[in-house]
Amino acid sequence: MSDQPTPLSPLEHKLIAVASGKGGVGKTFFSVTLAQALARAGRKVLLFDGDIGLANVDIQLGLMPKRDLGQVIAGDATLKDVIIPYREQDGSGFDVLPGKSGSGALGNLNRDTLIGIRKGLVALAADYDHVILDLAAGIDPAVTLLSFRAGILLVVMTADPTSLTDAYAFVKVTHMRDPKADIRIVVNNVANKREGERAYEAIKRAAEGFLKISPPLAGIIRQDSKIVDAIRSQVPLFTRHPQSDAAGDVKTLAAGLF
Repeated sequence: MSDQPTPLSPLEHKLIAVASGKGGVGKTFFSVTLAQALARAGRKVLLFDGDIGLANVDIQLGLMPKRDLGQVIAGDATLKDVIIPYREQDGSGFDVLPGKSGSGALGNLNRDTLIGIRKGLVALAADYDHVILDLAAGIDPAVTLLSFRAGILLVVMTADPTSLTDAYAFVKVTHMRDPKADIRIVVNNVANKREGERAYEAIKRAAEGFLKISPPLAGIIRQDSKIVDAIRSQVPLFTRHPQSDAAGDVKTLAAGLF
């Protein structure tokens, strides 16, 4: 897959890649909650667990998939074959394409396999309003290939200095690969909006100073004990605590994406 200056296709525009420079910033929680927010807004959503080797979207949702990405990679199933629904009592919800957990070997997939997965996800976008890619942390080839030419690339960070540094590194690599990438910053797990704004301003200054770009702020998500409870209960946040601060923050963020 070579970099091309051509506009994104209509199906590529439907891809929302969620990435982070480092682990432990709440990226999967955010991906799940974003999927639920968009679904509750009437959108048809597919959530792909792209953290190959350490997949856990299904765990956070309390799902027990019979098949996952491992069967697809082995050639025993297609991406569409392994999709499972997550549905709430009122029938609303979204679809999940579960990843394969517990196999480090899958984290070193060859380029052709990764490109094939990405092409398959683009094709699946024909059946959805949005396809969210919950990617692994870091900037390894699996992440950069799967996130390439996504409609929106959300980089999740916290106010921690190491998170900021790693998020900037991800922005830099992505911008060098695709100068037209629609990169937006999500600041998660901050005590208040002001702390989130300060963290965003720091990465914005670095990007402006060294890359000559100003990635916009997609949103700020406040610390919330309800998040921990939802994850431990294996129930998504909007179902478990719909009135929580974090749920409101993600809802606002989702509404501002388009």
